[in-house]
Amino acid sequence: MKISVLIPTYQRPQDLERCLEALSRQTLAADTIIVVARASDTATWSVLDNWQKKMPINPVIVDEPGQVKALNAGLKHANSDIIAITDDDAAPRPEWLSRIKKHFMENPKVGGVGGRDWVHQYGRIEDDSRNIVGKVSWYGRVVGNHHLGVGEARKVDILKGANMSYRRSAIEGIHFNEQLKGTGAQVHNDLCFSLEVRHKGWDLIYDPKVAIDHYPAERFDEDKRDELNITALTNAAHNETLALLRYYPPIQRSIYLLWAFTIGTRVTPGILQAVRLSLQGGKNAKTMFKAVQNGRRSARKRWRKK
Repeated sequence: MKISVLIPTYQRPQDLERCLEALSRQTLAADTIIVVARASDTATWSVLDNWQKKMPINPVIVDEPGQVKALNAGLKHANSDIIAITDDDAAPRPEWLSRIKKHFMENPKVGGVGGRDWVHQYGRIEDDSRNIVGKVSWYGRVVGNHHLGVGEARKVDILKGANMSYRRSAIEGIHFNEQLKGTGAQVHNDLCFSLEVRHKGWDLIYDPKVAIDHYPAERFDEDKRDELNITALTNAAHNETLALLRYYPPIQRSIYLLWAFTIGTRVTPGILQAVRLSLQGGKNAKTMFKAVQNGRRSARKRWRKK
């Protein structure tokens, strides 16, 4: 089974350098490394010019902004049996590709494989642990925790964009959803894609040993890390809602929308969570609630027009 690695990148030459260096140390080398970049990103092209002499890199130009456009452009050039996707600010560990391939070889029902991303920030590595990873509850709560997962390999509902791979036959006819909002990261594009693969009947596997090191880098859009941005919050709520409306059957859609409006989460609050945040001194609780509901409302309108 041949393996392609797909990396979308934008204005992160030093991060991309680290990522390519990590890929050069894989115990199982990639057959092709597809790097998608903007034509105007000259610093990135300088990095690629150097690495093309050392590795089988296939550079792809994308003219439009946004991670979704970049990923879809890359998929058009990915002809291998397995397509492994990572971020430019990630550094896959040496056995990343060999462990991915092993899962696909052992079970023909496996459509996707992902693993833990060890997050490096603020001078430390996040080393907490969670057993529940990558699940979507029956009422609509999305649990990620991919960066904290421990235990054995198991089936999940969603994989994380920084560390996910797919069997090419499992994603035939699927592309990253270009209806998602956002000018850069377009949060939850991995949620949408994972659920589409699950909807086709394929298994998704999360294995903590399929590991990468993740160094969250600056984002060049409205979705800044660790900083509340109302536009980014509205976009995230829109994208999550659109993904779940596409995935759930009719009755569960209604349950999800009711839960999302009345309860929600601390990050995307409904009424009760907004009240709770307010009582705990959260100055932005009301603003967050409005932003989230605006995002969910726009997703419902878009869903009805499909």
